[in-house]
This record gives sequence, structure tokens and C-alpha cells, in this order.
Amino acid sequence: MSPNYTTKASITEPAKNIVCVLAPNPSPMTHKGTNTYIIDNGEIAIIDPGPLNEQHLQTILEKTANRSVKYIFLTHSHVDHSPLAKQLSAELDTPIYGFGASDAGLSSTMLSLIDSGYESGSEGIDHEFSPDYLIKNNQSFDLNNKIISAIHTPGHMGNHICFQYGKILFTGDHVMDWATSMVSPPYGDLTQFMASCRLLLTKDFDLFLPGHGDPVINPGERIEFLINHRLERECQIKKTIKSIPLTTLEITEIVYTEIDNSLIPAATRNVFAHLIDLNQRGLVDFLGDVSEKSKARLIDQ
Repeated sequence: MSPNYTTKASITEPAKNIVCVLAPNPSPMTHKGTNTYIIDNGEIAIIDPGPLNEQHLQTILEKTANRSVKYIFLTHSHVDHSPLAKQLSAELDTPIYGFGASDAGLSSTMLSLIDSGYESGSEGIDHEFSPDYLIKNNQSFDLNNKIISAIHTPGHMGNHICFQYGKILFTGDHVMDWATSMVSPPYGDLTQFMASCRLLLTKDFDLFLPGHGDPVINPGERIEFLINHRLERECQIKKTIKSIPLTTLEITEIVYTEIDNSLIPAATRNVFAHLIDLNQRGLVDFLGDVSEKSKARLIDQ
């Protein structure tokens, strides 16, 4: 069932001292819209200002009530999360904090794909994003004697960060309850994504607040589901190319038998992400360059 999309401002309080302002940008990719979070415990931090939208900007400014804002944090630089940051920063005189530009944190494999001209999964990237301050993994920030910690979680994008506040984790697009995270090369990397999921499993959280959709009240279970979902897809792909090498599109058409044709390009990128991961682990060979057009074969184990 499709979500009940609305373009009206929606404001909720998912946890103590935290307000969620829903951006009016609903779509099949953003669900009901982008969640902008305002943490206010005497000092204020904003996480993910969202897309360029005047209504959303004014709602954020109203919720901060012209008070001083200490931080503007970005989980990653997709156009539904980061473009409003610059305007909001100017309005509030508050610096922007992020892991880096849109190509920050990418593996050498993904950088090579970009250098070769591969752009299939590059839509939605905010190529203009440039934070004022670069965040390091595990860096801590003081907010009125409470700590916000940054956890680098590459996968959905190389510059993706989750932010921990007590036992709450702001997960951006890494973990959501309504959908699995999109991992599209060259800016998305499944090898990194799986490693980030396994990292979060080692930590103790009570609640995830994602970039889209409702709070995740069963953090550990949800991460385990995401890992198992990817492993099941991996098994399907390996089975498909066990006897004969196939291109990414050929594999997609065998594995994804019940989706609308309009979703085939996205599904193809997902399969390509899996093939790259399998190649990195020495389980799959490309008969030619690492590309969607090259046939992939399962290496005999």
C-alpha cells in the first residue's frame, strides 16, 4: 500500500528534547518526506536540513525560535538531505558539519568507476555539498554537557554518518523501517554497507531515528533483517551465474521477476552492487572491465 503522501508541514516529538520536522518532499524514494531533526536540551543541534524548500526552511526557523543553533549536522549529501544546509547556515550563522564532499569515503573501486565515466547510480547526489567542518569517525560534540557522537557508516554513500545521542541513533538512510537502504554504485558500496551494519550490531541502542519514515523501535532486529535480506539476494545471484556467465541486466531479469519494468534500472544497480562486493571477496569474476555490461561468472570454490 502506498503511503498517504502530504505536502503539509508535520512536526512530531519522537523522543525527549527531539523534534522531527517532516520536509514536504514525498516520493517513492523519500517515503513521506525527509526527516529533519532538532535536538534541544538548552543548546540546539539540527540534523539533515533537507531539500531546498522555503516552507521547510521557515518551519525549521520557527521551531528554533531565533535561538542560537550550535551545530548543523549532515548524515550524507543526497539532494533530499543536504541542499538546504547552506541557506540554513546563513540564516542561523551556524557552521555545517559533515564527513566530506560527495566523493569522500569512497573505496578505490568506486573511485575507479567514477574515473571510467560510470554514472548509472549518480542521480540524487549533491555535488555542491561542502561542509564547513570535517567530521572524523567517533568524534564527539558537546551539546550542553551531553554528547553527540559521529559514527562513520559508509555504504548508502561513502560520506554517510550516523549520530549517537545517548541510546538514540540518527541513522540517516542507512537503516529505515519502511524500506531497505538503496545502495547504488558508484556512490553506494555494498561491501561498506554490510560492514557498517555489522558495526552497528556491536553497539547498544534503544531507538533509531531514520532520515525517512517512522522511528525504528527494534534496532538490533532491523539491522539483522537488513543483513539477512542482502545475504539472501547474494545467494540468488550466485545461483543464477553458477552455470553460465551473465551480464548484470540478465541476472536482474532472472532474479527480479515480480517488479514493475520502471524499477528494473534500480534493481540492476542493486545487482551490480552485489556483483562488485562478490568480486571484492574473490567469489565472482567479471569477463572484462568491472561494469554492468561485462558478463559475471561464479568462481569455483
